[in-house]
Amino acid sequence: MTKRSQSVLFGLATFAVLAAVSSPAFGQEHGGGKTMMQLFEATGWVGWLMVITSVTGTIILIQNLLEMRMERLAPPGVTAQIEEAINSGDLDKALEVAMAEHCYFGQIMAGGLIMKEAGYEHVINGMEQVAAEETFKLNAKISNLSLIGNVAPLIGLLGTVTGMISSFQIIETKAAPTPADLAVGVYESLVNTTLGLFLAIVFLTCFFFMKNKVTMLSLNANLMAVEMLKNTRLYERDRH
Repeated sequence: MTKRSQSVLFGLATFAVLAAVSSPAFGQEHGGGKTMMQLFEATGWVGWLMVITSVTGTIILIQNLLEMRMERLAPPGVTAQIEEAINSGDLDKALEVAMAEHCYFGQIMAGGLIMKEAGYEHVINGMEQVAAEETFKLNAKISNLSLIGNVAPLIGLLGTVTGMISSFQIIETKAAPTPADLAVGVYESLVNTTLGLFLAIVFLTCFFFMKNKVTMLSLNANLMAVEMLKNTRLYERDRH
């Protein structure tokens, strides 16, 4: 993804977060309560860590959604060229095309076809080894969503602690603090905890969704590669 695209995604994610924060709360619509912006202001500096975390996670999610598609893992043009070369019996050309491409499908086909002199079974073994490596790389990319989902509640817990510290500082400095005096620290604690849990739920859910998607896409690409390899003379020779 280009730097320009990343900048656009960052801007869209920031706009979405700020728009959500500035929307009125339900309580105010009925004559009381605080707006979301006022609640956010109560979070202090930890709240901005939450914003950075949510924007980062949103950008990572959008990037993964754009990259984890069959059109990116197995581009139709690449698969068509490799299949045409295999069907014509030109395994050298198929290997050349596969090695020139850095997509998932090209890499696993290259890993198999490079063993073409050893026989069909070695081709399949080579493909499986490369497929395992490439799938690991794909899972490593989406693992950042899991990282965001696990860090978010810890940041919320940090906000909970800072809020409690603020409340105890008020208790220490005032002989008879009122509930209104303590409300700021309580707001800081509760809102930070809520934001942390919300971000954890969202990004961990997205992580498992993307993990299942990677498994499905890689399996489909692997099956496509095996079906193509069955059309080679190696398969016919070893079967007989």
